[in-house]
Amino acid sequence: MALDGRWSHEQLIANDVRLHCVTAGDEADPLVVLLHGFPEFWYSWRRQIPALADAGFRVVAPDMRGYNRSEKPHGVDSYAVERLVGDVAGLVDQFDRERAHVVGHDWGGVVAWETAIRRPEVVDRLAVLNAPHPGRYRAVLRSSPEQRRRSLYALAFQLPWLPEATLGALGGRGLTAMLRSASKPDTFDGTDLRRYRRAASRPGALTAALNYYRALFRAGVREEVRALVADERPKRTVRVPTLLLWGEDDVALGPELTEGLERWVPDLRIERFPDATHWLQNDRADAVTESLVAFFEE
Repeated sequence: MALDGRWSHEQLIANDVRLHCVTAGDEADPLVVLLHGFPEFWYSWRRQIPALADAGFRVVAPDMRGYNRSEKPHGVDSYAVERLVGDVAGLVDQFDRERAHVVGHDWGGVVAWETAIRRPEVVDRLAVLNAPHPGRYRAVLRSSPEQRRRSLYALAFQLPWLPEATLGALGGRGLTAMLRSASKPDTFDGTDLRRYRRAASRPGALTAALNYYRALFRAGVREEVRALVADERPKRTVRVPTLLLWGEDDVALGPELTEGLERWVPDLRIERFPDATHWLQNDRADAVTESLVAFFEE
């Protein structure tokens, strides 16, 4: 393992896919799995990893499948939610644990929600940053023209090759422009943006990242068909203690997505940050860490 400051880098096999992971903390401490979003990689948790380790947790932050240094399986179906949930369960098993605290932001938050729904036996406590519960998201999409407008980018990502060409243009500067347009001036510095651009420029990385959206869209269409034909929708109940952290200045996700969640998540607390963007763990790094530690230590 190559030591990089206060963490180390490892290559692990989980759910039959090779994942590059950053780890920190004592191996005997409770396990925390940190799942990044689009278009990031493990680096999005750089401020939380050492702080959580110092607080007495064993931390693993993977590059999720398709991202950065992790394996990039071919095909949209390789990024179906059930496979991503399997990756999380496989990581927990790789660290010889039955359960872990699972934390996710953005797409990592989607996977964290689904892991708690589909594989609750591997989740001790769940923490999600700026990612909507899937049941609430679908309900709001059906009722809110504003949220549909905010979500148009995800529809555009269904197109073949064009999103890759747009985001990857000029060495990834399209991706940099997207990050800047959705953040505050001090959310990301030049080093951050260069690292994200370099990670997304690895062969196959942009297509893999976009395939998350494409696979989810296909699954959503199938669900709507089942609902029409058989009047059947998944319940999506979360039975584990859950913390939702939300930056309210989010250009893609409206604050109403944090409301009415008791139907799906009976043991829930919500912390809202009016002065933070979608990139909450960057805008309010210390506050996010403090909330996570306090929640996990209960």
